[in-house]
Amino acid sequence: MRLSFLTKAPLAALLLLSQNIMAQQPVSNGVEMADKLRADGKIWVVVAVVAAVFTGIIIYLVSLDRQIGKLEKEVKEKKKDYSL
Repeated sequence: MRLSFLTKAPLAALLLLSQNIMAQQPVSNGVEMADKLRADGKIWVVVAVVAAVFTGIIIYLVSLDRQIGKLEKEVKEKKKDYSL
């Protein structure tokens, strides 16, 4: 999809304007919630939960891939049987 000049110009102006607006926002020294969790030592609980979730997702995807591989082999074998 190719954008015309009439579409590009307003987009460029919006980008430049939003950049100026965002640059004027005050910058905080950190995330207050993360600092509190780090101070209490609970950040490791958050890290452990996130790691457990990702591990579960990876295990699920690997098992799903194996099941799909088995089904693909069965389909190929059935196609081969029907073609004979």
